[in-house]
Amino acid sequence: MAETFAEILKVGGKTNSLGRTGEVMDSVLRDPAKFEELYTCVFNEDAWVRMRAMDAIEKICREHPEWLAPYINRFQSDLGESEQPSIQWHLAQIYRQVELSDRQKTIAINWLKNLLSSKDVDWIVATNAMETLVKFLEDGSVAKNDVLTLIEVQQGHKSKSVVKKMNKFLEYINS
Repeated sequence: MAETFAEILKVGGKTNSLGRTGEVMDSVLRDPAKFEELYTCVFNEDAWVRMRAMDAIEKICREHPEWLAPYINRFQSDLGESEQPSIQWHLAQIYRQVELSDRQKTIAINWLKNLLSSKDVDWIVATNAMETLVKFLEDGSVAKNDVLTLIEVQQGHKSKSVVKKMNKFLEYINS
């Protein structure tokens, strides 16, 4: 009997490694009908399985963003409340790679703003969420003052790398 994606994603050597994520990703790239099985792994009881599943989804999105279009509403309703940083940062990355409807973009922007409204947000989440907001600023979907306010919040982040990145975003926006 073949291993399920959840079983494959559970195996990873060190828990914080991507393990066999590449195998799952390659399987879905060969057969897009398997994407649904991968999506269900995002709800697995094991946080590492969820992280690896989102990593695979985001990497698949880089090659085939159109494959994720039918899932955006589900991502927003199913994952919008997730407090797992790896889900949050991958979702932020996905939002800047896919074509969003106006409604979906509004939901994404509000979600990103909420994430960035606290300096206690995970450092990778902060960076990816701001990068996506800056993309939305570039296309006129979000107001410059809104982004500047959130950059100011994140300049108080405990991570020096976040502060440094926010300063780069500020420079870019003001150039």
